Amino acid sequence: MSLQIQMIGTGSAFSKKFYNNNALVTCNGFTLLVDCGYTAPRALHELGIEINSIDGLFITHVHADHVGGMEEFAFRLKYTYKHKMKLFVPSKLVDSLWNQSLRGGLENKTEGFMGLGDYFDLILVEETVPTEIHPGFTLELIPSEHIPDKPSYSIMFNERLFYSSDTKFNYTLLSELSEQRKCQYILHDCQLSSPGIVHACLDELLTLPDKIQSKVLLMHYDDLIDAFIGKSGKMTFMEQHKTYSFP
Repeated sequence: MSLQIQMIGTGSAFSKKFYNNNALVTCNGFTLLVDCGYTAPRALHELGIEINSIDGLFITHVHADHVGGMEEFAFRLKYTYKHKMKLFVPSKLVDSLWNQSLRGGLENKTEGFMGLGDYFDLILVEETVPTEIHPGFTLELIPSEHIPDKPSYSIMFNERLFYSSDTKFNYTLLSELSEQRKCQYILHDCQLSSPGIVHACLDELLTLPDKIQSKVLLMHYDDLIDAFIGKSGKMTFMEQHKTYSFP
């Protein structure tokens, strides 16, 4: 099945121009929001997309640019739409997502709202096992190295599209995905300046062979992007709000 990906934001955590790096991924009639940062509700509003038109939400890790919009989602789903959206969470993240990120705003003992399941249709996802979230639409969690001792994940969609979310550069993994797993598309975070500390930086990504670079679309960049257009080798910078089709 073909995939369509609309980047509702392409920016780094501190970007003021491009919003948080969150994406709508659609396959076979099912639309999944990958991460819900603090700019996600505004980005969706500007695009004319109602929250209740999204079928599911997946969280890659618990930084605010990836989960900061979830409180608004939860309240609006509960009180405005009276609807429980499917929430796909890696099993190793579910405790920190509630207890360290969302509990302070969402817990309501008076009404009996004591966990994620009171607001969402919570579905736990395990690592390295392809999971069908809708007929013809699968995702596989690939543990990534981002912040020490904090679980973080990249995603393989339908066995052919890799979505890095936030990760340090891993030449071996990208080579294996391209050569052994025959991954056709690589959507990768890109810190424009060096050195890359918790993200892959452009200089590191430029060490990839042209054959792999030609599969790479760059996202999660900062507001100085204009100075780097034409300096990304065979790789392409993704555009905010644009929809990309992957046959």
